[in-house]
Amino acid sequence: MTSVGNGLDLLQTCALSLLVFTGASQFALVGALAGGGNPITAAAGAFFLGVRNAFYGLRLSQLLQLPRAVRPFAAHWVIDETTAVTLAQPDRRARRIGFTVTGLTLYVLWNLTTLLGALGAEAIGDTDAWGLDAAGPATFLALLAPMLRTVTERAVALLAVVLGLALLPVLPAGVPVLVAALAAPLVLFVEGRKIGSRERKDR
Repeated sequence: MTSVGNGLDLLQTCALSLLVFTGASQFALVGALAGGGNPITAAAGAFFLGVRNAFYGLRLSQLLQLPRAVRPFAAHWVIDETTAVTLAQPDRRARRIGFTVTGLTLYVLWNLTTLLGALGAEAIGDTDAWGLDAAGPATFLALLAPMLRTVTERAVALLAVVLGLALLPVLPAGVPVLVAALAAPLVLFVEGRKIGSRERKDR
């Protein structure tokens, strides 16, 4: 619904959901395009948000040990939920079942609800008039908030918000998201300096 409301048609919306199976990246891409951003910049922002799935994949590859021919297809289902379910299982057989069932269920439901939402957006017309333009950011924040458990994670989120909002008026659409991604290495650098300083004092 958010995608169609921001200018993508039904086919583009469904193709995006089928090919980019990670909500944060989809919302980022649609939001940047809706703001008039360059498609390359928008795609870059979506890519960086999805990079974490590559790290999930490294761990799941060790745990699942799937046949080589299956791995490219399984990689498409490596997301937060499938990773969490897989890691919670006691043995390889249970992990494979958990990964497959979770991935298949979410993929089917995600794309089905995308289709229904896109059809609904086309039916109601101007989604901005209904306040649905805020649905994407609100959903993303609702998914993100429970994950911010440590002081470091909250600091990264806060710095990313500050960078994004501060640069929004002066940079092209989509670019502030890329700059905000620097929040993580900046916070980790400061944390590393603090730890190093404490260790030197202890000596």
